[in-house]
Amino acid sequence: MHLMPVAASSYAGDIDRVMWVITLIVGVWFVAAEGILLWFTFRYRKKDGVRAAYVPGKSFRQTGWILIPCVAILVCDLAIDAFGERVWKTIKEKVPPAQLQIGVEGRQWAWTFTHPGKDGILGSPDDIVIPNEIHVPVGENVAFTLGAADCLHSFWVPELRLKQDAVPGRHIQGWFRATRPGSYGVLCAELCGVAHGLMRGTLYVDTEADYERWLDSRIAAQPASQAAAFQAAPTPAPQPAPKTGGKS
Repeated sequence: MHLMPVAASSYAGDIDRVMWVITLIVGVWFVAAEGILLWFTFRYRKKDGVRAAYVPGKSFRQTGWILIPCVAILVCDLAIDAFGERVWKTIKEKVPPAQLQIGVEGRQWAWTFTHPGKDGILGSPDDIVIPNEIHVPVGENVAFTLGAADCLHSFWVPELRLKQDAVPGRHIQGWFRATRPGSYGVLCAELCGVAHGLMRGTLYVDTEADYERWLDSRIAAQPASQAAAFQAAPTPAPQPAPKTGGKS
């Protein structure tokens, strides 16, 4: 039993640290607030012969019970924002060059993953299109183009700490670098209809040799007519590699 899923991406640890910082700050305030509430409940409970007092809160000592916590909470919020901003830049701004590009499309109620063939170009006739199954090499930067065919979906892989909404009519760019070989569930985190809970795929993080074997097997098994059959499908157009803005 673990409090968090296994961390399987290059930025999973950064996101976990943000979550723990938020949990710690909110936890301290929760304990303090509930402790004061219980103390007030017993300290100022109804007593025979004692009338309730009306406190208008005009003095600084009285208003300090509100102003001082408000200022302290504001400082904590700003600290969380500053801590989270660094992680945001790592994931959204300092995008490393991609060694692999894939297409991801959500529809009711399945995922469609488009892998480039041997030419390494997404959107070419030898693309490999598979429902609910995605393969990537471990340790490589993977850029994805995310879309939706019908309604809002959300591309979620908990172990990667990756969650991105898929919006009809938009192609949203993202990236990840998986660091642990294995298989991980690909879920939809946006309520998308009656079979939302069954919308599940699998991410396979392979070693380089296993990925090459899988790619060769898919190319050998793929019918010659498959590429033409999927030309009418909303497969993402070829995308240039993300620009490098710094180290990830």
